[in-house]
Amino acid sequence: MSTPRTADIRRDTKETKIRVALDLDGTGQAQLATGIGFFDHMLDQIARHGLIDLTIEAEGDLHIDGHHTVEDVGITLGMAVAQAVGSKAGITRYGHSYVPLDEALSRVVIDFSGRPGLHMHVPFKSGMIGGFDTQLAYEFFQGFANHALVTLHIDNLKGENAHHQCETVFKAFARALRMALTPDPRSAGVIPSTKGSL
Repeated sequence: MSTPRTADIRRDTKETKIRVALDLDGTGQAQLATGIGFFDHMLDQIARHGLIDLTIEAEGDLHIDGHHTVEDVGITLGMAVAQAVGSKAGITRYGHSYVPLDEALSRVVIDFSGRPGLHMHVPFKSGMIGGFDTQLAYEFFQGFANHALVTLHIDNLKGENAHHQCETVFKAFARALRMALTPDPRSAGVIPSTKGSL
């Protein structure tokens, strides 16, 4: 896969203005500015543990709440990943990861199937983590799955601290994403599907 797997997407609505630039074959460098500190911390996990160079600039209606900003970042990130991965020829396609953090443990499984779907079970122990509404984790991953065209299963298996629960989810997502996007040396240039397309 010598072709650069990069994208630079802008998405502007009346509620948000989002820019996502990424390199799927990066080193985990991140420049993040969403206006929500904990959300930036979670996006940094995606970059670092997914080995994706990631720039995200977001201006949203935070005077209302964080919903539109978080959801629209998920949508735009999904669009960028879809553009960067292209035809999906030669990728591993499937990825999974278990990640612990102290008492918390989460599992994420992803399939670049072309069929968007999110199945998420994360019983957060708190409604807020800093300025981040924990309900918005679902909205982020829903936006991502719909626009990256992936099937995504997210389960928090253990956890008593909401920060730990959320961080294990994002780290496991990053690791699963990294696995799925890794080139398969035995299937170089081949679409990983019996249908011949994804």
